[in-house]
Amino acid sequence: MRHLISVDDLSDEDLWSVVARGAQFSADGRGGARPLEGDVVGIYFSKTSTRTRTAFSAGALRLGAQIVSYGPGDLQLNTGESSEDTGRVMSGMLDVLVARTADDPAEMRAWAAQNRMSVVNAMSADEHPTQALTDLTTLLQQFGRIEGLRVLYIGEGNNTASALALALTRFPGAELELRTPPGYGLEDRFRKRAEEQAAHYGSRFRERHDMAGLPAGQDAIYTTRWQTTGSTKPDPDWRRIFAPFQVTRALWEDSPKAVFLHDLPAHRGDEVTADVLDGPASLAFGQAENKMHSAMAVLEWCRRGPVGPGGADGRQP
Repeated sequence: MRHLISVDDLSDEDLWSVVARGAQFSADGRGGARPLEGDVVGIYFSKTSTRTRTAFSAGALRLGAQIVSYGPGDLQLNTGESSEDTGRVMSGMLDVLVARTADDPAEMRAWAAQNRMSVVNAMSADEHPTQALTDLTTLLQQFGRIEGLRVLYIGEGNNTASALALALTRFPGAELELRTPPGYGLEDRFRKRAEEQAAHYGSRFRERHDMAGLPAGQDAIYTTRWQTTGSTKPDPDWRRIFAPFQVTRALWEDSPKAVFLHDLPAHRGDEVTADVLDGPASLAFGQAENKMHSAMAVLEWCRRGPVGPGGADGRQP
């Protein structure tokens, strides 16, 4: 039984297979085979979502599956049923459960404590693994490779940043530099994991809490919204702390060929200026569309295992 609750649940082969398959789905268009014909996919979101919920719903349908959607007040979890019992019951009716809780992923692990239904983390408080797969799919689509790419991430060390750190550092020669506001960096466990992987795979990872001496020659500059979905900041002065970390056109002076990535939703004038988000370097809205292609790859992997090409260059991390 294959679950995707963390990027760490993917072997190196699985990670590359899902990313390459997402790029293939994107290249092939919206038709093709229906490998999930006869399957039923549950879509449970206790928090708001535009892209991820639509991506998995549309992706499942395009692969031939039927879907059952649940809102935040629909499950008996609200009346005290245990997560274990909920997972056991749903596994008798569903083949895959895609869930967003924005809470601790322990609940998803409880749902996964059975051998009949795959569980996919569509975002928890600490990690957003399907976003990282979308990001890598977009990079592969743009550059034809992931190995050796240089990515500068600017903004909060949130669940998008943690997943990206876990994923990108597994590609030899890749470089990921995080510039996060003081007090809003990556959690220690994710930072240590990224550093360990960088040493093992021959990639590079670094995090700083200022905007001085930014690296030049980046392939991609990435940011996320300052107010992470489903969360609030206790510090009333947080906007002042975040202000120096706005992404503006000035960043392209030293990285003129860089593409711009954003997981959306975006707030123009906060984390990014409008001329960057809507400018010629921006891949943000194509990146959003790739959420569906990546979701299709994840669902297929859950039900059928690694499928398809070795990627654009035939290599695996």
